[in-house]
Amino acid sequence: MKTRRVTRREFIGTAVTTTAALSQVRLAAQKRRPNVLFILADDLGYGDLSCYGRPDYRTPVLDGLAQQGLKFMSAYAAAPVCTPTRCAFHTGRYPQRLPVGLEEPLRPITPDLGLPAGHPTIASILKASDYETALIGKWHLGWTPASTPTRHGYDHFFGILSGAADYFTHKSESPLGPADLWDDLQPIDRLGYLTDLLTDKDLDDFHSEGRADSSMRPAPGTWHQRGRARAPGANRRGRDPMQQRQQQPQDHGVRGVIEG
Repeated sequence: MKTRRVTRREFIGTAVTTTAALSQVRLAAQKRRPNVLFILADDLGYGDLSCYGRPDYRTPVLDGLAQQGLKFMSAYAAAPVCTPTRCAFHTGRYPQRLPVGLEEPLRPITPDLGLPAGHPTIASILKASDYETALIGKWHLGWTPASTPTRHGYDHFFGILSGAADYFTHKSESPLGPADLWDDLQPIDRLGYLTDLLTDKDLDDFHSEGRADSSMRPAPGTWHQRGRARAPGANRRGRDPMQQRQQQPQDHGVRGVIEG
């Protein structure tokens, strides 16, 4: 059998074609990377969703997520309160590994305490892998510039820095002043129920600047401030109507984020 010699021109041409094809495969693989949406709601109890047996109101969107995915019947959080829970999520560590994680929760009496500058977070790691990152909602891991979300891997932040803010006035007991609605590091003044503002912002951010290709976003939720529901009304059985009127706007907001 006669062996055919490959010329230098043919070899280079084949190599260039193969390299280009591999590059296209890599680009296609990158485009197929999943978006990451993480939803965290403060003080959401085991029985506060209808898929876990809540009898007096329905949460159909969150129930649908449980039906399509995994529904845990025996699971544990890193902590039962705000700051250490968020410390564990963002760092992937036990919250007690960091001083801020020992705060249950972080309060204005320790205004200089926060997530250490330069500490790796899930956002910074994903950002290093060319993900666009945004946090919409509540931070509660520090007020100093070095402790804010945009210093810890998030391209963009919209929400409150403190543990809780009024749903209508957006004011809190922040050491930076009563106004506690922020767009990155700029305080802003917006009219609206805060859960709705966060949902609308999440949708706008997701569809801007190509973030829909590969993004990681902890999404909006509610926090523990009783007595500030969006609209008056009572539930069917009179079991804590305020819980219903706070939980259902969150369920509706999750629908908007998922379907948007």
